[in-house]
Amino acid sequence: MKNIKFWCILGLTAIFSASCEKILVENPQAQIVPSFFNSPAGVLGGIAGVYNDIRSQWGTEGFTVEMQAGTDEFLQGASAGSGIPYTYNGLNSSNFGSAWSTAFQDINTLNGVLKYGQTIDLPETTRKQYLAQAKFLRGFWYFYLVQTWGDVPLNTEFITVPSQAASRQPAAQVYEQVIKDLTEAAADLPNQPTAPFLGKAATKPVAQLLLAKAYLTRGWLNNTQADFIQAAAICDEIIANKSAYGLDLWQDYGDAFVPANDYGKETMFVSDHVLDAKFGYYSVGGAASGGAAQNLTPWFTTWNYPNNSGVNSFKNAAGVLVNSGTSGMIRDSYYGRPYIRMRPNSFRWTTGPNAGKNYFLDQAFANRDVDSRYINSFYTVYIANTSITNPATAANNTRGITYTTVVGADTAVWLPDFEVAGAPQLIGNRPFKGIVVPPSLWNSGIFPSLKKFMDPSRGANFNDPSTRPCVLYRFSDVYLTGAEAYFKAGNPTKAADLINVVRRRAAFRKTNTAAQNAAAATAMTISASDVTLDFILDERSREFFGEWQRWHDLVRTRSLVRRVKAWNPEAAPYIQDFHMLRPIPQTQIDRVVEGPKFPQNPGY
Repeated sequence: MKNIKFWCILGLTAIFSASCEKILVENPQAQIVPSFFNSPAGVLGGIAGVYNDIRSQWGTEGFTVEMQAGTDEFLQGASAGSGIPYTYNGLNSSNFGSAWSTAFQDINTLNGVLKYGQTIDLPETTRKQYLAQAKFLRGFWYFYLVQTWGDVPLNTEFITVPSQAASRQPAAQVYEQVIKDLTEAAADLPNQPTAPFLGKAATKPVAQLLLAKAYLTRGWLNNTQADFIQAAAICDEIIANKSAYGLDLWQDYGDAFVPANDYGKETMFVSDHVLDAKFGYYSVGGAASGGAAQNLTPWFTTWNYPNNSGVNSFKNAAGVLVNSGTSGMIRDSYYGRPYIRMRPNSFRWTTGPNAGKNYFLDQAFANRDVDSRYINSFYTVYIANTSITNPATAANNTRGITYTTVVGADTAVWLPDFEVAGAPQLIGNRPFKGIVVPPSLWNSGIFPSLKKFMDPSRGANFNDPSTRPCVLYRFSDVYLTGAEAYFKAGNPTKAADLINVVRRRAAFRKTNTAAQNAAAATAMTISASDVTLDFILDERSREFFGEWQRWHDLVRTRSLVRRVKAWNPEAAPYIQDFHMLRPIPQTQIDRVVEGPKFPQNPGY
């Protein structure tokens, strides 16, 4: 197979401790030949190279769009570019497949590690850990591939002779290999990170979580009760041993996204980006806008607040917000770099079963007064970071007063989650220094931005890519994966118990009294009769909004088409059942010139 090479492009290693201290030093290699794996350093370098390649996907723009666009959660932002991934209109083999080649290149690298790692001179405990890491990473990539494309080439032998022939193996075989790799990895990985794989590299509970997800997904495909039961049991085991694994939920949902907690107790597995700029492939102060291993996650859902926050903005006769006047904001590190790629799906339906409702406020985050996840996930208030004087005589100033905004005190933009009379310049009859933009005025250029991933550490270089890690899995996912498994296994009572752990945590607010938090936790508690598939999907949306999970969540539960047609006005006219699998990249099809033609997925 021509695009499955026996070499690996390596940067410097990507495995670090929580303090970002470099713990592996590898010489960059342009090509890794088989003999490179004949030493402990070579085997370790192969594993490090695969971790590096995970960084080249999670956090980058193309991959992030592929994992989140065209779902119930997101619509296009004003600068989304091609709308194809958002609408499915024109989705084909030439415009999808960010990680295909990377995944297969990494799989072959791992096959080399597993072949040569059996015989290199290492202490047995060290060898077992290296091999377990390789098995986990191979299972990780194959699980991504089979969820995304279904039948894919299945290779477990180290390929050293390039070939222009290739075929796809049934998804059932791929799942068997994923489960085998992750089961063996979980048996030998340590409970908590140990050298040289510190930080939040793969550990036993991470392999177990991915194994539970694999069983759950296969169970959905075949309606296999045994798989659901197995997935539920694995999640129970992780929870029962959370102390040994060093895992737990933060008391406050918002604390999961504090930069200081990126490597904390709730985080299970990350793709590192660290504070050493050379590991992000950009120059400090260079304001890089894309490329290998750059974490641009904080910016994708950030609206253009510096250019679209005019203090005299008004609502025109058509009810549309028109930007006018001097901007009340300038770009800074706290509110981030405005990419405007995607926005929360706040489209309000006027017809159909969801008439009068929108997904964002009325479905996913309907209980905002009690559930803290909305306010902890999105910016709704922008405090003035520049002082402006706005004369009463300024164009479109309907307040009738002259005023000056105070930096750090006055609100420049307020995005309430309810309608406000007098908006955008008044609250009722009272003049408002900034602008008030309620849901009826949200559009592709102004909307609540995700704040989970913001990186204020950028300081003066706030246009640079983020050096926070991309958190792929959090401990709360164990509870919600287990809940889904129990639901499918016919035990809604146990499913509700697990969901309630996550919901009661979401009820906690530091500003509440103990009595208020107790009352909120009670209000958030559900019963077995509340547990439905849509409730679970809504709960996952509340918990993991924007965390690279949504497309696979909807595909796994066979809900993609139904939910998109119900909630997403951009994609509803175009999405079809065949979109449950992605198109095989054209480059792959073109490279297979020996033997049978490489088959495309139906519909493309």
